[in-house]
Amino acid sequence: MKIYRTKDYDEMSKKAAHIIAAQIVLKPDCVLGLATGSTPVGTYKNLVEWYKNGDLDFSTLSSCNLDEYRGLSPENDQSYRYFMNTNLFDHVNIRKDHTFVPDGQEADSNKACQMYEQIIQDLGGIDLQLLGLGHNGHIGFNEPAEEFPKITHCVDLTESTIQANKRFFEKESDVPRQAYTMGIGTIMSAKKILVVVSGEDKAEILNKIINGPITPQVPASILQLHPDVTIVADNAALSKVK
Repeated sequence: MKIYRTKDYDEMSKKAAHIIAAQIVLKPDCVLGLATGSTPVGTYKNLVEWYKNGDLDFSTLSSCNLDEYRGLSPENDQSYRYFMNTNLFDHVNIRKDHTFVPDGQEADSNKACQMYEQIIQDLGGIDLQLLGLGHNGHIGFNEPAEEFPKITHCVDLTESTIQANKRFFEKESDVPRQAYTMGIGTIMSAKKILVVVSGEDKAEILNKIINGPITPQVPASILQLHPDVTIVADNAALSKVK
């Protein structure tokens, strides 16, 4: 693992954006794996700014998102498709038909997941996968479990994840209880992986991921086995890493 220590969230975001920008410049038709959540927002802001300055071209690349809530339409302001449009896609020259998110409205979960795996395979795989990190070590919606799920699948969200997400919804009962997510095997098949982590509240889990045993109880610990992982984290998040 390559670890970049930054002083704060803004510096972390800029460093991560530089890594993604380098991937785009080196391979303009690359496939980016993208993540949602609060941590990547600053990274996307930097990429949008550089596009507007004429430094980046998104016109020939494709993207695949990690996950999507089951049951939400793309127009729902809590869907991950909406999040990506709002934070990145609407502000750059990426072709929307080259941006892929699991189909949250497909009621047949097996069909939705098989279709998404096929899309990733048809694109030739993911060149660079961006990841955030959950407080319990989850990546995508791969929660602590007895084994590492291999491919895109439907998950029941844990109570802690539902509680963490309820602030985004009008009431707790509106929070989706399931999601479609890339599996650990799907994530690990990416050629490069970039993890962004910020804040003291992530310090303990980040230390477990870097220095702890590899276990499905800490899903992101599997990243120790990937040949090309870069972690960009601020001082607070790295405060417990020796």
